[in-house]
Amino acid sequence: MIIFYDGYCPLCKTEMRHLRKRDKHGALTLVDIQTPEFAAQYPELDWHALNARIHGLLPDGTLITGLDVTHQAWKAVGVGWLYAPLRWPVIRIVADWCYLKFAKHRYTISYLLTGKKRTCDRCVPGDIQQESPSDANAVHNKITAGAKNTASIESTKGTGGNND
Repeated sequence: MIIFYDGYCPLCKTEMRHLRKRDKHGALTLVDIQTPEFAAQYPELDWHALNARIHGLLPDGTLITGLDVTHQAWKAVGVGWLYAPLRWPVIRIVADWCYLKFAKHRYTISYLLTGKKRTCDRCVPGDIQQESPSDANAVHNKITAGAKNTASIESTKGTGGNND
């Protein structure tokens, strides 16, 4: 199972670290959606949806979200029984509602519980309009292409200048 998680969220990173420790059989692939490479590796996925809540991709291609991911992940490492009650019919409704509230406010909740702030240098806490890695990659690619074109023009003029 592939888990797409928010690497800027201290609680999310902690849970992934615990899952990684327990994953003795390599059942999980943990993918931080905040890395610059993410958009290129998974162009078919909606970064904004993934950033709104945790997602998981099952081996059969099924995309699951929220506490279904949490339950399946912990089940894959042998302790799914801890989270199984959250998937029981009546409890599931309340648990899913609570998870959505948590996901929306995960940075504040993480700070209150751990004292750690989100690890994003370019983001403003509480800013839901943050730039996605795909947006950042697009800007980077335009800048890189522009620099290459400028360098190519300069070299044809015989200047061979370095246009940093």
